[in-house]
Amino acid sequence: MDVILLERVEKLGGIGDVVKVKNGFARNYLLPRKKALRANESNRKLFEAQRAQIEADNASRRSDAEQASKGVDGKTVQLIRQASNVGHLYGSVSARDIAEALEGVGAHVAKSQVVLDRPIKAIGVHEVKIALHPEVSVTVKVNVARSPEEADLQAQGVDVLQQMFEDRCSRNRLLRSLPRNWPSRKPPPKLAWPPKLKRRRKKPMLLPRRTPSRPERFESEDRPSVHWIGGLFLCAERFVAKRVE
Repeated sequence: MDVILLERVEKLGGIGDVVKVKNGFARNYLLPRKKALRANESNRKLFEAQRAQIEADNASRRSDAEQASKGVDGKTVQLIRQASNVGHLYGSVSARDIAEALEGVGAHVAKSQVVLDRPIKAIGVHEVKIALHPEVSVTVKVNVARSPEEADLQAQGVDVLQQMFEDRCSRNRLLRSLPRNWPSRKPPPKLAWPPKLKRRRKKPMLLPRRTPSRPERFESEDRPSVHWIGGLFLCAERFVAKRVE
């Protein structure tokens, strides 16, 4: 997409330049923030008619930014964050945190003016760019440490991470140089463990044996009780005897 720039955009051009950019960059960034216009005939005529006013407004904003940059340039802010032994933060420092820290030292900076490619995730002294105007930018220092004492050491130029690494290496060398049973220098006593107790196995619970249920029996005067199949045969015999009579 071809657009007409209304202000200077880094790596693109200055006011009045017609440049070709990707559609998503134009729709999502340049056009909503009124940094550019679509390069068509009506917008070209509108820009040429208002070019003098646009350049005058840009010059006034640039002069205001240059005046404000005197109170921001070279500022150092201190942020205390929790971190691991190797210096990685449990979290991160974002542009909002830097803007609030600058606000605390009297430098009024908006969050959108903090140019931070990625959040800060390690302790140390980091240089951050502040863009007060497309043509005016300054640099501030952000001192991220785990404690005020470490922040003071970092401000003096001491590499806290390197010092921590050297201290750990010297401690490990000292521990390796000591005898194994230091400081007693006596063999450690053998622990008299109690004998293992045998676990008593529980006897299985004996349940009364259940007799299976028997089917109903037929009783008669002539024969003792028989199985129900026998009862069927008995009924059949009586039926046949009646038919014969």
